[in-house]
Amino acid sequence: MEELRKAPEPANTPEPGSTVKLIKRVYRKSQTYHSAEDKIRIVLEGFRNETPKTDLCRREKIQPSVYYSWLKTFMEGGKARLKGETLRGATEDEVEKYKKDNDDLKRLAGELMLELSLLKKSVL
Repeated sequence: MEELRKAPEPANTPEPGSTVKLIKRVYRKSQTYHSAEDKIRIVLEGFRNETPKTDLCRREKIQPSVYYSWLKTFMEGGKARLKGETLRGATEDEVEKYKKDNDDLKRLAGELMLELSLLKKSVL
């Protein structure tokens, strides 16, 4: 049997799947990340209505849908804050103080219960 010979592939042919990797790498590098301060600044600038939202989005290089998403998140956060639905994070010093106070109160409650039971026994 005669072997079928394949034509040699050109040297500049990319490996299978390398185009997908290239696209992902380009996409990842082209993404812009905005800090929380930047997002707040952009949303507040949109509130002021000094420039149209489209111009603001074009200048900041974001899509209008992204701006409105940030706006919604900003408004929901403000609404939750006004309702008082936020949790406050305690510092380590505060946590240690509360633990110590809790231990002291437990010890005091135990002593009082022991004293109460002794008083009850002495009355009977």
